[in-house]
Amino acid sequence: MLLLAVQTGLRASELVGLTRGDVVLGTGAHIRCMGKGRKERATPLRRETAKLLATWIGNDKDEGKPLFPSIRGERLSRDALEHLVRKHCLTASRACPSIGTKQVTPHTLRHSTAMDLLHHGVDPAVIALWLGHENVETTQIYIHADMRMKEKALARVAAPATPSGRFRPDDQLLAFLEGL
Repeated sequence: MLLLAVQTGLRASELVGLTRGDVVLGTGAHIRCMGKGRKERATPLRRETAKLLATWIGNDKDEGKPLFPSIRGERLSRDALEHLVRKHCLTASRACPSIGTKQVTPHTLRHSTAMDLLHHGVDPAVIALWLGHENVETTQIYIHADMRMKEKALARVAAPATPSGRFRPDDQLLAFLEGL
């Protein structure tokens, strides 16, 4: 579930609302979800994610069943999703202690998706569509220039053509200063 969250950038409500019928496997594998304002959108899946979902679903093709059910077979709640994120962050912090200092939520995973797409050169307008935003301005909240992006931008900019060196005042300025 967390892999799907990071790869697709789905909202917590969209993720817990998925059914097995929302998963389209094979060529053009994607997830169909109902976003804000009851707008349906499709988000493509990487091959590895599609394989994992195919294994997860197995032979149970009941399209109405929740994709990620609770112990009772019902949809997970958003609180349950948040608990799973906290639990797995705690586990991950054993190998990477810096994770333990961060407040990671399902929404953080959505931000991570946006930044990953941006790092790979995806246009912000496409990221907005990917995340289900009506306009690009909403997406600007999710994306920001981190140090890696700033260094990449700096590498594209040519060094200034001005010669470097010390300032050498002319004789008239030196004479004026000595006269003070």
